[in-house]
Amino acid sequence: MRKILLIGAVSALSLTAAAFALPGGKGPKIDTDGNGSVSKIEAMAAADARFAKMDANSDGTLNAADREAKVKVHFQEMDADKNGSLSEAEFVAAHKERMEDRAEKRAERGADGQRGGRGRGGHKGGPDGEAMAMLKDADTNNDMAVTTAEFRSAAEARFTKADTNKDGSLTPDELRAGRMDRRGPRGDMPPPPAN
Repeated sequence: MRKILLIGAVSALSLTAAAFALPGGKGPKIDTDGNGSVSKIEAMAAADARFAKMDANSDGTLNAADREAKVKVHFQEMDADKNGSLSEAEFVAAHKERMEDRAEKRAERGADGQRGGRGRGGHKGGPDGEAMAMLKDADTNNDMAVTTAEFRSAAEARFTKADTNKDGSLTPDELRAGRMDRRGPRGDMPPPPAN
């Protein structure tokens, strides 16, 4: 049940995995000073921005209400004639647009050599699975909601764990290692096709 309540926030937006994207990558730029590493201040600012984006109803808590708010926004985006209902044509057009966006993103990832997506069946190895695990870890009082304080605390803990040399900043190597550590083994993923 807890997973169901939190999954909407994750599926609406990828969580902190994206916030800790490598500098120069396609994700949000968190190396704001451009020095090639991510300071704790930069990481926390990115976490705060990610939380604000995920908090669809701006109540300071990530929970099922945010999922409902995102569903309403999604419906409004699909309802092209704004009459409060979806016609088959509107639904098909929205679906087509979504599939085109996904294909474009897959092509971009392929060009970068990055592996994306959730893997088969949304396994923990993909961004959504990582995000779900991070949300569950952040929910320290197990109330099926993540407050700003819980989110920041979890982001700070991930930063501290990834900062292996304890210099107060994350190098690209530390960021990569932290991502691999969170993803765990990829035994559930099929091997890449042989060329």
